[in-house]
Amino acid sequence: MWYFCDVFGRIWQSPFILFYLLAFWIAPAFLHPQCLDFTPPFQPQQELQFCQMYKYLGCCDYARDQELMAKYYRIMDNFDYYGYSNCAAYVQDLLCQECSPYAAHLFDAEDPSTPLRTIPGLCPDYCSQFHSKCRSFLTLLSDDPRLSELEHDQHRLCQYLELDDPDYCYPHLLSNERLTKNLGRTTADSEGCLQLCLEEVANGLRNPLAMVHANDGTHRFFIAEQVGLVWVYLPNRSKLEKPFLNITKAVLTSPWEGDERGFLGLTFHPNFKYNGKLYVYYTVEVGIDERIRISEFRISSTDMNVVDHGSERIILEIDEPASNHNGGQLLFADDGYLYIFTGDGGMAGDPFGKFGNAQNKSALLGKVLRIDVADNERGPLYRIPPDNPFVHEPNARPEVFAYGVRNMWRCSVDRGDPNTKEGKGRIFCGDVGQNKYEEVDIVEKGRNYGWRAKEGFSCYDKKLCANSSLDDVLPIYAYPHKMGKSVTGGYVYRGCENPNLNGMYIFGDFMSGRLMSLKENRNTRNWEYSEICMGVGLTCSFPGLINNYYPYIISFAEDEAGELYFMSTEIPSATSPTGVVYKIVDPSRRAPPGKCHSEPLSVHVRSNLIPFEPKETLIGVHVPTKHPRLSNPEEPPDIGSKDWLQELLDIFREQDEQITPTPFTPTTPKPLRTSRQRKGRRRKGKHKNGAVRLVGDEEGRGDRGRVEVYANGEWGTVCDDLWNTKNAIVVCRQLGFHHALKAAKHAEFGEGTNLKIILDDVQCEGTEETLLDCQHAGIGTHNCAHYEDAGVICGNSVKGLVC
Repeated sequence: MWYFCDVFGRIWQSPFILFYLLAFWIAPAFLHPQCLDFTPPFQPQQELQFCQMYKYLGCCDYARDQELMAKYYRIMDNFDYYGYSNCAAYVQDLLCQECSPYAAHLFDAEDPSTPLRTIPGLCPDYCSQFHSKCRSFLTLLSDDPRLSELEHDQHRLCQYLELDDPDYCYPHLLSNERLTKNLGRTTADSEGCLQLCLEEVANGLRNPLAMVHANDGTHRFFIAEQVGLVWVYLPNRSKLEKPFLNITKAVLTSPWEGDERGFLGLTFHPNFKYNGKLYVYYTVEVGIDERIRISEFRISSTDMNVVDHGSERIILEIDEPASNHNGGQLLFADDGYLYIFTGDGGMAGDPFGKFGNAQNKSALLGKVLRIDVADNERGPLYRIPPDNPFVHEPNARPEVFAYGVRNMWRCSVDRGDPNTKEGKGRIFCGDVGQNKYEEVDIVEKGRNYGWRAKEGFSCYDKKLCANSSLDDVLPIYAYPHKMGKSVTGGYVYRGCENPNLNGMYIFGDFMSGRLMSLKENRNTRNWEYSEICMGVGLTCSFPGLINNYYPYIISFAEDEAGELYFMSTEIPSATSPTGVVYKIVDPSRRAPPGKCHSEPLSVHVRSNLIPFEPKETLIGVHVPTKHPRLSNPEEPPDIGSKDWLQELLDIFREQDEQITPTPFTPTTPKPLRTSRQRKGRRRKGKHKNGAVRLVGDEEGRGDRGRVEVYANGEWGTVCDDLWNTKNAIVVCRQLGFHHALKAAKHAEFGEGTNLKIILDDVQCEGTEETLLDCQHAGIGTHNCAHYEDAGVICGNSVKGLVC
């Protein structure tokens, strides 16, 4: 791969330059907030009570904040009023650095040559003050044996706790303007180029020019290749071996680089979940004529991942006078109608007729068409929406919704702001220019978009341009060919995972490989431009992220959750398997843990699965794999036996107790607890009604297994009829975990055939203490079998399984 942005945001396309930069330029280590799990910081959904300094941006959610508060109280219970008044603030400070946006730096997690710290890196002056007042607290904060050895030697202790990089030591990093100035905001380089990262999603594709979802709750995505193949990908990114659709024999295309013919568009009916309909746009050869064809297909009645190829009904065919400018976008807008975006017929300058196809409303080329395909089983295959703008105009085709289009390549419907719904329903398109300008338009009913009179904001046909009846609408943005020569329209970001990108229209250019963005100024209503570059230095050094991509940007996509992707290739040929799908990621800030969780509906798979294997890598930065400091420093880490991150979190949580805390007030000393306030141990052999346990994991891991519940004196299993994440949360929290990573179904952890089925039809809100407190069919009442035994996978980190 050879396309990337340098430190100044400029575009380089040379392997030699790439080698030169990597050999002689050292990536800066600043502007890189990062949590202990190597993910970006976030704003907690529920305001923190204990570590309030990080309530707007940090690395702890409310649950972890409560645990740290409980640990604080446990530590402070060991000291009198004098110890509390002198050291409470120090203890709080040190505990809360796990929540700092720079936690990975403070705990030295990024340097693989040093062990992970259990105490954050301290600045020398702060360490000296802490040592003189509160050194006896150290052994309660950490079980690192070196701390007890150095407790009475201030110089050696502070040297041990000091960070190699003084920029990140606590508390000086809080006053470091370079680190805090744009914290939590999408960063830009000195030329204003936004620094984003990518995640590879699929590869080995032949000119992938469309990726869509079915909006059916399964979170599958369907990727179309120009040759006429469509593939199904599951939420875990595995690919089904059998194609979803194969019309390669009918599709007209060629191996020539830049051939615009082929399979060009795909969209699912808004009611696909119920009627199984989808629509495709492709070029065909009929005799000596070339045509664009819009067809309707239905899903197979026996396989939800395969189209019934015999169900094709041709909705519309349009003759193409040339082989280029074929359009290719299909979409359903919020009104439920099917929109078809055609090109002007090809050649150059729209030479067809007196004014060209685009300005001729009696032609279907160079248009945005709108038709009604609802209830078309009998009668006409489509109807004309009664409010189409030209239905009563003589000689105009009633299908026409908008005109004056050259070759709109990739359009999308704005989902609207997640909270206010502002912008909902707007249709954005990139319209490819002739020889000077590329443009981005918002498509509206009955409007004229200017071609061939205008190209961008500029006159192309001066005679037509001077016509007072033109009444054209100007683009929201146009750029000259020195920036790129073939716009690829994108999407307004409305996803959950990257809050800073909300409302940003992200698009690209096929020829130059630029990624670009527009953001509407709410005061002026003008669209403001920012270029997008790949993050440099440590910006993208998070697990799974990369900072480079192939240069020919073919298309953009949105998944069912609203996250944004684009497709590009190394060789722009319909037969070159160099196409890759990338997910766009903002490394500066992520959503709070759990906020973006989705529960995809199950997919019944009949085909073999091909697991996803990423091939691209981060350029110029080494992402470390690091093991935590163990309680026994002489013992080497056992990489295979336990996840290192979980081991680190276990160290932090060691001896934490489940305490119901009161709101923290740092200025008021907390009275010492009496022994009666401490929880007693449960006597062996006695189980409380509603107790749960996990069994059946082949590797004996304690965080996953079949759920067994204790009720009325016996253990039994739970059926999975209504088993979901909320139910799993109740089980995991009851067992002391903080998150449910998966609600396992269909006896994934084996059948508990030696036990009764205790619960069925369980419906929890996620806040109950036990499953018995949730709605259910009744203890011992069920209409299921053990092959439906439910299970869970729990964890203390939100980075879990994606299934």
